Amino acid sequence: MSFWDFTRGPARTRMLFDYGCWLGFSTTDILGGSGLSPEQLADPNAALFAEQELQVIRNLLKLTGAPPQLGVELGLRYHFSAYGVWGFGLISSATMRDALQLALRFLPLTFAFTTISYHEENDLGVITFGEPDLERELTRFLVEGDMAAAATLLAEVAGPDFRIERMTFKAEPVRGHKVHSVLGAPLHYAAPSNSVAFRLEYLDRRLPHANPTTAAQCEQMCADLIARRRARSDLSTIVQQYLNVPGRPPPDLAAMARVVNVSERTLKRRLKDEGTSFRMLLEESRRASAEVLLKEQRLSIADIAAQLGFSDASTFSQAFKRWHGVAPNVYRQAAAGALQAPP
Repeated sequence: MSFWDFTRGPARTRMLFDYGCWLGFSTTDILGGSGLSPEQLADPNAALFAEQELQVIRNLLKLTGAPPQLGVELGLRYHFSAYGVWGFGLISSATMRDALQLALRFLPLTFAFTTISYHEENDLGVITFGEPDLERELTRFLVEGDMAAAATLLAEVAGPDFRIERMTFKAEPVRGHKVHSVLGAPLHYAAPSNSVAFRLEYLDRRLPHANPTTAAQCEQMCADLIARRRARSDLSTIVQQYLNVPGRPPPDLAAMARVVNVSERTLKRRLKDEGTSFRMLLEESRRASAEVLLKEQRLSIADIAAQLGFSDASTFSQAFKRWHGVAPNVYRQAAAGALQAPP
């Protein structure tokens, strides 16, 4: 089960947007390239794709210069009420063990981009956070944010005496850290895994806000919401999201089949049923990305070819001529001239 498989509520993206506005950045800069508007973020029923939220995060990292521990600082702001019915289901559970089971069952209703799992080590309960396959800076932000948010949520669910015993990150430490501990636990970097650990004695305590009726209602609502947010039936949309991840070559058919957990044959058949094909989606993604990269004027033609998965610049140029009727360098010059022309 992957975050690509589900649409997402607007709550975290709205918080990111508000944070960017508070820093003085414009709506265009914060939401650029995401296809989102402030009105959509204000709609509690809006359904966002994972790539839209990731684009807003990329924008925010670029605008802020990605300061150390920005993920941690923002993650500590995500309280249970931000998660909607999922958060209320946790806090109204009978025990922390019940809350943890509900949390793991309905993880797609969270903001998480990490792969979250739970196991026990001696007298500790350990939640681990597997890293998504994204750019390094973005991955660091997401891991730190998911872990800090999880720690905050654990404390709100368990009660005022709860504390974290251990918090570890795989990433190397970066100069300029401001947050050195969370709920009394020091932050350890360059560790074997990303993990949050707490004492098992908390698991079977009755929670301070336990309410079996509310918990049961929330669980049913979570099940219904999961069904509505599942995007797997539209496989072409999932494939497009994977193809449009900036900064790395797109996966080939075999890799894409592994990502979406089907055989190559099944992937081709299902895309055909949706009126498209992997080749068509790949070409559409390459074409759109090529236009953006050429207009940005940052990368050479050879670097753009490599980023889009072409074997060399010549192959990319031939494809681009087929799409636009002109060579990439001609398109780039025309785009630059249009930007410099007076209104």
